Amino acid sequence: MSNTAAAWLACARRDDIAGELDAIYAMIADQVAARGPTCWASGRCCNFERAGHRLYTTGLEAAYCVARLEPARGAWLTEAALTLARARGDCPFLEGHTCGVHAIKPSACRIYFCDEAAQGWQHELTERVHGMIRGLHERHGIEYWYGEWRELLALFVPRA
Repeated sequence: MSNTAAAWLACARRDDIAGELDAIYAMIADQVAARGPTCWASGRCCNFERAGHRLYTTGLEAAYCVARLEPARGAWLTEAALTLARARGDCPFLEGHTCGVHAIKPSACRIYFCDEAAQGWQHELTERVHGMIRGLHERHGIEYWYGEWRELLALFVPRA
């Protein structure tokens, strides 16, 4: 694990920081519920290559997810699993057509819906949430990185 990832992990395990992320995630849930987008549980959004997009998030959000992985799921976080996910073009936590880390997924996954009717409000909410998360980094002196999901997860893979 990289030193930066270890620092993010320590921060993500702090109650105050996790509480702030939880509050942001609750706000996202409220905003999404108010808009009522449709999720078809198709797994399309998690098949990055097929959908023609990438998942970007912050190192702290990746750490939040990693810190809360169930032991069985934590075993998935290997270089081999990430290499396979890259080769398939999808998320390493995709299980069939659903998210294997639904309760602990990053903000971008919470906001994005394939539902075309959701496209109008997603950008604004994403920008607002991104500003809130960046502010959390600044308030707590946490190193800020914004990167591709699988690349950030690779930083948490234990080194031999």
